[in-house]
Amino acid sequence: MNLGNLQNLRLLDFQTNQLTNDPSMLELDFLISLKNCRQMKIIQIDSNSFDGMLPRAFGNLSASIEFFFAHSSGIKGMIPNEIGNMSKLIKLDIGGNELTGTIPDTLGQLTKVQMLGLNDNNLQGSIHANLCNLVNLYHLDLGNNHLSRQLPTCLGNLTSLQKLNLSYNSLTFTIPSTLWTNKEIQIMDLSYNLFNGSLAPEIGSEKAMRELYLSRNQFSGEIPSTIWQLQSLVNLTLSNNRLHAPIPESLGDLISLQYLDLSKNNLYGEIPRSLEKLKELVYFNVSFNELSGEIPNGGPFKNLTADFS
Repeated sequence: MNLGNLQNLRLLDFQTNQLTNDPSMLELDFLISLKNCRQMKIIQIDSNSFDGMLPRAFGNLSASIEFFFAHSSGIKGMIPNEIGNMSKLIKLDIGGNELTGTIPDTLGQLTKVQMLGLNDNNLQGSIHANLCNLVNLYHLDLGNNHLSRQLPTCLGNLTSLQKLNLSYNSLTFTIPSTLWTNKEIQIMDLSYNLFNGSLAPEIGSEKAMRELYLSRNQFSGEIPSTIWQLQSLVNLTLSNNRLHAPIPESLGDLISLQYLDLSKNNLYGEIPRSLEKLKELVYFNVSFNELSGEIPNGGPFKNLTADFS
C-alpha cells in the first residue's frame, strides 16, 4: 500500500477494521510511504490485525504528525529508537500490542507529548529517567508489561501529570517521595507490583488525588494519618499488602470516599467509629485482617453490604 502520492493528506483513519500487512513484509511498509505526506497530523490505525513491526523509518515520518493512535493493531517487535525524531507528537498510543524489548531512551525527546500509552505489551527493563523530560505529560500508561527495577525519582517532578498507570509490572523498591508530593496527580495505579517499605506521610500532599490503587504490593507499617488531607479521594485500594497497624481514625475525614478496600493485610484493633462519617461510602472490605471489637452501625454502615470475613 503506497500512500505517498497523497501529499495533502492531513488525517489517515483506518481504525476498527480487519486490515492486515503484506505477509511477505516484516515491517508495516505503508507507514514508510507516508514520509512524503508533509501535512499529515493524525494517524489512527487502532483495532486492526496488521501483524508487523514499526519500521525504523517510522521516525522519518512527517515532522508535522501530532497524533499517532495504534492501540490493539497487531504491532510486534521493538519500538524503534528513531521514534524520538517525531518532535511534534502530542499523543502517542501504541498500547495493546505485542511490543517487546525496552522502552527507548529517545522517547525522552518528545517534549510536546501529553499522552503516552505503552500499556498491555511485553516491554521489559526499567523506566528510564529520560521520560522525565516530558514536561507536558498529563497521562502516562505503562501498565501490564514486564517492567522492573526502581522508579526514577524525577518522575514525581512532572508537574502536568494527572493520570499514572504502572500496574501489573514487577517494579520494586520504595515509591519516590517526589511522587507522593505531586499535587496534580488525580489517578495513580501502582497495583500488582513489588513495591515495599512504608507509605510515606507525604501522601497527604496529593491534594488532587481521586483514585489511588496500591493493592498487591509489599507495603508494610501503618496507613499514614495524613491521608485525611486527600479530600477529593473517591477510591482507595490497599488490599493484599503487609500493613500492620490499627486503621487510622483520620480515614473518617475522607468525606468523598466511596470505595475502601483494606483487605488481606495484618491490620488490628477496632474499626474506627469515625468511619461512620463516610456518607458516600458504598464498598468497604476489611476481610482477612486481625480486627476485633464491634462493627460500626451508624452512617453508611446502616445499609452497607460489607465483607468482614
